[in-house]
Amino acid sequence: MRLILVLALSSLLLMSCNDMGTMRRPTADLVVLNARVWTADPANPIAQALAVRGDTLAFVGSNEDAEAFAKSAALVIDAEGQFVVPGFIDSHVHFLDGGFRLSSVQLRDAETPAEFVARIGAYAQTVPIGSWITGGDWDHERWGGELPSRGWIDSVTTDHPVWVNRLDGHMALANTHALKLAEIDGDVQDVDGGTIVRREGSLTGVFKDNAMGLVQPHIPNPAEDQEDRALDAAMTYVAEQGVTSVHDAGYDGGSIRLNAALEAFRRAHLQDRLKTRIYASLPLSRHTELHDLVESEGRGDDWLRIGLLKGFVDGSLGSHTAAFLTPFTDAPDDTGLLVNTEADLYSWISAADKNDLHVMTHAIGDRAIRTLLDIYDRVARENGPRDRRFRMEHAQHIDPEDLERFAELGVIASMQPYHAIDDGRWAEKVIGPDRIKTTYAFRSLLDNGARLAFGSDWYVAPPTPLEGIYAATTRRTLDGANDDGWVPEQKISVEEALRAYTIDAAFASFEENIKGSLEIGKLADFAMIDADLTQIDPVDIRDARVVLTVVGGDIVFSAP
Repeated sequence: MRLILVLALSSLLLMSCNDMGTMRRPTADLVVLNARVWTADPANPIAQALAVRGDTLAFVGSNEDAEAFAKSAALVIDAEGQFVVPGFIDSHVHFLDGGFRLSSVQLRDAETPAEFVARIGAYAQTVPIGSWITGGDWDHERWGGELPSRGWIDSVTTDHPVWVNRLDGHMALANTHALKLAEIDGDVQDVDGGTIVRREGSLTGVFKDNAMGLVQPHIPNPAEDQEDRALDAAMTYVAEQGVTSVHDAGYDGGSIRLNAALEAFRRAHLQDRLKTRIYASLPLSRHTELHDLVESEGRGDDWLRIGLLKGFVDGSLGSHTAAFLTPFTDAPDDTGLLVNTEADLYSWISAADKNDLHVMTHAIGDRAIRTLLDIYDRVARENGPRDRRFRMEHAQHIDPEDLERFAELGVIASMQPYHAIDDGRWAEKVIGPDRIKTTYAFRSLLDNGARLAFGSDWYVAPPTPLEGIYAATTRRTLDGANDDGWVPEQKISVEEALRAYTIDAAFASFEENIKGSLEIGKLADFAMIDADLTQIDPVDIRDARVVLTVVGGDIVFSAP
């Protein structure tokens, strides 16, 4: 009996030792070797390999040390020297709208009024009679600056109401059919914070900013399954660009069911369809509703988070509705407009801040920027110190006197570098040679201690971080001009641009402790690129390609 007991104890001891050995042996589900890993971690800036266990990073370091993980990994990828970065975070997208735009009429690169009309006419032949034609994203600067008119398109859209927007989303064109459905005629009254464009007293069909609300509510809401397909298309598209997280800035589609985008995100989450992490927003004026939602349901998880509010101060430069301290150079009687009153903005932001909600606010012209900085300053002083991380979306045309205030007030400049190489084609004729010196002032903001979070503003611009990095580092405009860069003194380095798309973008959503850099214990979100962006000429960055995107340890895109 004693011998049996000794043998049994010996067997148990041996099993325990084997189990301990197994526990000590490095394990991983996915290992990447032979890469040049840009980590965004100052303590370990460059690595060769990483290992993933579950949805988090278990190792970031040398090839030699990673071999132990590779022995047990289900998948080992030889990067063959390619460049690995933290998953790109797009800090400003209209995610559902972007998904819908992938299948709408494409007007962004229409070069003439004739081409504009022809594309709408051709698209009308492909959709059911009576259905609305929306989207488009036209750019009237491509044909010299003349605004389109319903008279251009009425003859090719007799069976369809049309509501196609300028690429910035701050004005849109309705055809006569759409105006009839919206019960709008020449007696329509002007709208505060918006413009109804008339020509010789007649409606052209163009409506700007708040005036767009005269037509928008008459557009039928998309069905839920259409929104689901748009979301799936959006996630697939951004995965191909190396984007693993987005900050959603709102949904413009249809007559806007309350919470439509959030409902679509939730459906996808419940169905385990999310492959992009989403920080969702609601309109700033609905801060009480969001507070109640957070109180009852919390702020979400690593895949879908809430707590963010999106507001507007002004319109856009391209629509001449951005609010400036002095008139537009090409419209000396016009200084733009505020789409919300200062009193409303202060009331909403103050109440939201008291409820510990996160505020992001659109401000483009220098008057809008100063107005918002003043409100943020007042609210912070009145409500007392806390980690609030106020964000200013776009921050495009800053008065030099306000550059220091971003860092002083802790306001994050959430900017979209692609806009610089797009607007740079024509901005000087609109605001003159002096104001462009602090337009998209990336360098000046960084030099003054501000934090940048980069994004795209998709659907307004493509959600392609590589193009964004190219834009921020070269500032070469889309028309092929400005070889040394448009306002070249505002160029920044590749690593500064990478930070704005990764760790600093994570900071802009209070998530820098779980994402934005490649460190042990953080989420396994990363992208592989076929060229080392830090070693090539920035001019060549636009030719680089994403070849692999991983979210939470799962491959969501792999180039053929």
